[in-house]
Amino acid sequence: MFKIWRLAAALFLLPVCAIEAAAAPDTAAEQQPRHSSNDSGWTMPSAIVLIDAGHGGIDGGATADSVLEKDINLAIAQKLYLLLNSQGIPAVLNRTGDYALSDDNRWHISGSRHRRDLSQRRQLTEEIETQLLVSLHVNWTKNRTKSGPLVLHQGSGESALLAFCIQDTLNRQQQTSFLPREGKPFYLLRRVDQPAVIVEMGFISNESDRAMLTDPRQQLRVAAAIASGIRQYKWVTR
Repeated sequence: MFKIWRLAAALFLLPVCAIEAAAAPDTAAEQQPRHSSNDSGWTMPSAIVLIDAGHGGIDGGATADSVLEKDINLAIAQKLYLLLNSQGIPAVLNRTGDYALSDDNRWHISGSRHRRDLSQRRQLTEEIETQLLVSLHVNWTKNRTKSGPLVLHQGSGESALLAFCIQDTLNRQQQTSFLPREGKPFYLLRRVDQPAVIVEMGFISNESDRAMLTDPRQQLRVAAAIASGIRQYKWVTR
């Protein structure tokens, strides 16, 4: 654990590219989609990063001023997907439209749609060969002055390092100075085996954050910051 955090501390010495440069696609680095076969013989996609676009369909997530979290999550997830793939980091999305993943879950017998949704997201991490899970969400609180990003991680050093990297680049993008936290009560962080983080990209309940999270250009900057954090993690752990 000491070694992991020593490496994390070294990130402050790394040169940080401008967000705009990170957002520029590098066509030479584009990768062809990868595939792998599971035990049943089905061909499944494989990638480095599984992007989890939180909520969807009947589950709108947090809301404020008629803005729904599910729409923000999907918009930034799609931008992150394009950025990562253009930068040579193969990525897959677990949701490409406005639908609930619980609708695809026919195997988990439960009367709770929320539990079926979460178990379906976890199941995809086992069916799709990936190295990292990055789950995108936005925060909400009654205190409308609260703002800024927060990255939650598992207890493992690898997850903590990934969270540190993404928190650092989001802090730079949003001019904040928050530290990542361990997200003990969260289902995905407890049940997913690979390094996983939940990225709370800002507060939908805060007017300034909400304006940022719903502006397509600002969404691209948020996605570019997350992509930069993932690249830093890959550089440190290579």
